[in-house]
Amino acid sequence: MLDLDPRTIVLLTGVMGILMSVVLFFLRRNFPPSIKGLGEWAAAPAVIFVATLLLGSRGAIPDFFSLFSANLILLTGLSLFYFGSQRFFGVPLSIRLWGSLVLVAAPVLAWYTHVEPHYGMRMLVMTVLMTALSASNARLILRYGARSFGTYLTATALLIQTGAQLLRFTSALSVPADATLFSVSPVQTTYVIALAFCMMSATVGVVLMATDRLRAEFEHLAVHDSLTGALTRRALIETCEQELERSRRKRHDMSLLMLDLDHFKAINDTHGHLAGDRVLVDFVARVTALLRRPDRFGRFGGEEFVALLPETSPEEAAIVADRIRAEVATASEQPSCTVSIGVATIRRGSDTLDLLLARADAALYQAKATGRNCVKTTT
Repeated sequence: MLDLDPRTIVLLTGVMGILMSVVLFFLRRNFPPSIKGLGEWAAAPAVIFVATLLLGSRGAIPDFFSLFSANLILLTGLSLFYFGSQRFFGVPLSIRLWGSLVLVAAPVLAWYTHVEPHYGMRMLVMTVLMTALSASNARLILRYGARSFGTYLTATALLIQTGAQLLRFTSALSVPADATLFSVSPVQTTYVIALAFCMMSATVGVVLMATDRLRAEFEHLAVHDSLTGALTRRALIETCEQELERSRRKRHDMSLLMLDLDHFKAINDTHGHLAGDRVLVDFVARVTALLRRPDRFGRFGGEEFVALLPETSPEEAAIVADRIRAEVATASEQPSCTVSIGVATIRRGSDTLDLLLARADAALYQAKATGRNCVKTTT
């Protein structure tokens, strides 16, 4: 393996990279816009491919293109890969930082390419920047990535690449000035092979990470209302059934709040359905902020919602309901509205979920009938 031609390895790495770039490009076209970073991840291998073509043409084209430009393009590709990770995880882009570092490195690379040619010094500059990029990217992915194979594959590839760069850094100054990337030696060939393997593995890893994110989004959409983010009716009922069984088994209280926005149709008719949608989103955000972590909140239909309050007595549930009513009644940027709430608590040994929902609905009907913007509790 150590006798392989480094030039061939570099060019094959570029070709495989462009193929992965095409894969990422089509993933970006077919994935929802909420999954960010695919554009940068797709562009990075394509840019690196251009760099490998220039590097592989050393001797056939001027050094300005095969050395100076190729190194800057390679740094651009690696930076794009890092920026893709930042966008994927919603982290602010560090374009100014890395752009400044590349601008500082450019005249140094130009000097040791055209004025005082020295392969070891060029390698030193490139190694420092590539090590920093790889290490920063690996740290970002391990910090924010899901615990999945794709995350670990990408981070491991980047860490191996970082290690290879550090090993290369230690030998940079001892390299002859007239050496090249394609000088055949065990150390040089091992480094090129490691770089090729890591780049391919990292690209495959981000494809897996994007696929995992897509699956997670589908799973989230399957149980959450697409407009408000509250649980869907089906998911809410399943959760209530599970909690009801747990309450019976452990002999705990369980309460339900049935909530309905007052005169919501008038909001749609007066302000339009888009305004009505904003009211619903604002309502869910306000209510969710008042609930505990074990509580569940779902959209039961239209402007009707249900809150599940585990281990909550009728008195405690009434307090929570009145707190919600008061919060919704306060003015907001959206068209103002109020809410009527019916409260029901499990009767041990006799209640089914249907009966509990029916009693909460009856209490809600009573709240509507007595003037709205109030809380009623069933006995």
